[in-house]
Amino acid sequence: MYSKKLDNPESFFSTIKNNSSIMSGGFGLCGIPENSIDYLAKFSPKNLTIISNNIGNSGRGLVKLLKKNMISKAICSYVGGNPDLEERIINGDIEVILTPQGSFIEKIRSAGAGIPAFYTPTGGDTEIENGKETRIFNGKKCLLEEALYADYSIIKATVGDEFGNLYFEGTSKNFSPLMAMAAKTTIVEVEKLVPIGELEPDLVQLPGIFVKHIYLGKDYRNDIEFLIEKKGF
Repeated sequence: MYSKKLDNPESFFSTIKNNSSIMSGGFGLCGIPENSIDYLAKFSPKNLTIISNNIGNSGRGLVKLLKKNMISKAICSYVGGNPDLEERIINGDIEVILTPQGSFIEKIRSAGAGIPAFYTPTGGDTEIENGKETRIFNGKKCLLEEALYADYSIIKATVGDEFGNLYFEGTSKNFSPLMAMAAKTTIVEVEKLVPIGELEPDLVQLPGIFVKHIYLGKDYRNDIEFLIEKKGF
């Protein structure tokens, strides 16, 4: 095994070109690649296609790219809690392909597994069906959904070794491992980076074969949407 560690991740992000497609891990603000989003915002490639469950939330996360008019197309499954995205949709400044969440992740999983398309009953007899091939299976209409690929995926893990073997804590795992498998190039930021061999094999949730670059993140905010405290418990 060899080290994939980036000592200067800025050097990588400066090479991402206009018109790139980028998958970004995270559910709401949980497990988002904060540093990678900041680097993208710094170098500001334009006309990006962003593939993420939601395109930021509550003014944070991928919203930074929206505010800099870097995103021309968004493929996602949720647009709530995001007034910046809402404004751009109303003004016609962005194309949004709203995809049911189960179909969304299966499209990504299929890409990583080498499956070009699959049938699903989700979306039948709705606007989701428009323009898609349909077939009847066991008496139920199913839509043909194509796999979803990307040029890059940016994800965050809790712990990784320098080869790219990764461990995710709790629900921060979300879409990230499958996105890593579906992109041509995956770059990972981690809260803790260890030498090769120090991450216990039983803890590896994504093998490093799917990772191109890895780096140690910094200054994590780990934002949450709401914090509710109850007294007297």
